[in-house]
Amino acid sequence: MTLGPDSFPRGFAWGTASSATQSQGATPADNWWEWEQGGKAPLSGSGNDFDTLYASDFRLLSDWGFSDYRMSLDWARLEPQPGHRSRQAVEQYQEILQAGRRSGLNMWVCLLHTSLPAWFAAEGGFLSPQAADLWARHVDYVAEVFGDLVDGWMPVNNPTGYAEKAYLRGTFPPGRSSQDEFLRALHAVHKADFEAALRLRQTGKLTSTNEALISLHPADESEDAMAVTALVDAVIWDSWLRFARTPRYENAFDQYGFSYYFSAAVNASGEFLPYPAGNAAGPQGYVSWAPGLGEVLDRLNSELPGKRLLVSEIGYGGDDDIARAAYLPAALGQVRNAIAAGMDIAGVHFWTGVDNYEWIEGFTVPFGLFDRNRVPRPSAHVIQSIIRG
Repeated sequence: MTLGPDSFPRGFAWGTASSATQSQGATPADNWWEWEQGGKAPLSGSGNDFDTLYASDFRLLSDWGFSDYRMSLDWARLEPQPGHRSRQAVEQYQEILQAGRRSGLNMWVCLLHTSLPAWFAAEGGFLSPQAADLWARHVDYVAEVFGDLVDGWMPVNNPTGYAEKAYLRGTFPPGRSSQDEFLRALHAVHKADFEAALRLRQTGKLTSTNEALISLHPADESEDAMAVTALVDAVIWDSWLRFARTPRYENAFDQYGFSYYFSAAVNASGEFLPYPAGNAAGPQGYVSWAPGLGEVLDRLNSELPGKRLLVSEIGYGGDDDIARAAYLPAALGQVRNAIAAGMDIAGVHFWTGVDNYEWIEGFTVPFGLFDRNRVPRPSAHVIQSIIRG
């Protein structure tokens, strides 16, 4: 697919995204460290060495044509014990944000990307009665200390995905498999996201969601498959849209961002099957299918008419860079078509710039346009040519 120089509007944001644990590695102060030490995930080590290479990474991305960078400020590093802030971590993150801005990047900050402080997790995480107050205290602290260095806020990364992995599938800490706990955590984390946005808007900087969205299709024409698909759809979509439509939160976010990786067929047992059927699935079991991104954009535009959107994550996981170099332009074609249809789309952030730690897959499923040695893959050249028209 060829994208012409006029495909994207002036000021369209081209970014990459990362997280603290994935780029810096876990810290003994967070609950992912214990998860690793217990053999439930590969060791993250120093991540992709971001702590020592961040300045040159920012220059690389800026030189390559990117305008935005999203990172997370690790709550556990900032507050390793309740009420005790690490001056070293604060100064390090201040320097990182300054380095990104010196390189000409707009710095987006996420406050929660999977890992929790061990002390907060021990109290029950977001299921604790004290969670809302502890979270609000942390949000206000981050806003005060880092607000002048941040260009945009993305409070919680993929709330639904987090709740599902932690409380339903049990693949992330605390490793629970309880439908009741999942539904309570889902509500609590979505509420934490919207409450944080209200507080962060007071800094005068942009706020954006990052919902994990999927285009769902019944696996067959049976009534059971269609009914279960509707239930799963309600979890993925309605669980946060009901917040977005309430008077308290309807203006909490300046734009609605989302991550898209795949579409899925849902059978009568609630299992996700690769979609479209017959297409080769990647190493994480799903098909990277670009038209599904168009379906998600159409659905969002219908659910939230007139709202500004952001494709806050798209990426291709695996060693097949030929497939990555084909998939990403096809996905961008869906974005281009949506803009041509009149949708207000602020930009696209790729997952990810530099290969990093991918949670339970460790370092075995690369997503980067650059490898961990900062060598560009052919797909990076493809994306650069699109950015530069």
